[in-house]
Amino acid sequence: MKNITKYASIIAFVLSLLGLFYLIKNNLIISKNLLAIAIQSASVVLMIWSRITFGIKSFNASSNTIKEKLVTNGPYKWLRHPIYAAIIYFFIGCLIAYPNIKTLIAVIVIVICTYVRMLLEEKELLIAFKDYAQYSKKVKRIIPFVF
Repeated sequence: MKNITKYASIIAFVLSLLGLFYLIKNNLIISKNLLAIAIQSASVVLMIWSRITFGIKSFNASSNTIKEKLVTNGPYKWLRHPIYAAIIYFFIGCLIAYPNIKTLIAVIVIVICTYVRMLLEEKELLIAFKDYAQYSKKVKRIIPFVF
């Protein structure tokens, strides 16, 4: 079962990369739209804060929980998945900047794949950390206090 989860996570990661490469190839990432710039800038800050808080072990292509201590400080105090949230927020900024069907499809692929990875990771976290179930009841996935 663990191998299936790992491979599913890698497949979702690769599909997300395809969405990213499509957006890059078509110059649909960076814009002059002030709202998009604000959202993407905040996303980058959230990503950096999350990576620093979580540490080097956060750089995995597959969903790979490491049996150490559950991180619940920093951005993890408000979001269970701040790294994934930052990715989703960033690409929503792309959609705001370039509201067309091609951008919408690419962003939907990225968001769905990111969400799948979140769910797969949560299955592993529930096994790896006995206190994860309680933590997940208190802290929302990607939108503080909402979802």
